[in-house]
Amino acid sequence: MNRIMPRSGAAFPLARGQLLTVVDPLGTQVSDLLAFSASDVREVISNGRTFDYEETLRLTRGNRIWSNRSRVLLTIEEDSVGCHDFLLTPCSVDTFRHFYPDKPEHRGCFGNLAEALAPYGFSPDDIPVAFNCFMNVPVDSTGGISVLPPPSRAGDSVSFRAEQDLVIGLTACSAYASNGGTFKPIDYRIDD
Repeated sequence: MNRIMPRSGAAFPLARGQLLTVVDPLGTQVSDLLAFSASDVREVISNGRTFDYEETLRLTRGNRIWSNRSRVLLTIEEDSVGCHDFLLTPCSVDTFRHFYPDKPEHRGCFGNLAEALAPYGFSPDDIPVAFNCFMNVPVDSTGGISVLPPPSRAGDSVSFRAEQDLVIGLTACSAYASNGGTFKPIDYRIDD
């Protein structure tokens, strides 16, 4: 098991067929996940393609995460929570200025992903909307959204099967509302 410390991120390769399991070890913690094709960094997960092809906003076991080129990058194999977000962009310095003007600024998941992915040839402009594991973003009948604490409890997890050779970016989210006001680590493991 690998650990991402609170308010930080990591990047690593994930080979086709491998299983990535993202674990919330203490509960109520979001993890932003990005996936890029290892053969072309311009191919990346796409929330729009995914919502279109999967025909749901509520992605869970059995659903696939599609790329901007209409190829499946990941399949959700297991999911003990069933609550994730694929609408909101990774938190950033600008997020903190907008939503938390009374709190210290932080580079957020965006900055953590940019730093972690830089050795793989990515720039900040390459970072799309992330698949936010365990994030609770209800949409009401008027289309309004809110951010509530994650329903994940200690040990909850979600597992993704790589359908292509990928580069993964993963965080322990830094935003106050997303994590119920606290910041905890995220664990992950890779299985063949």
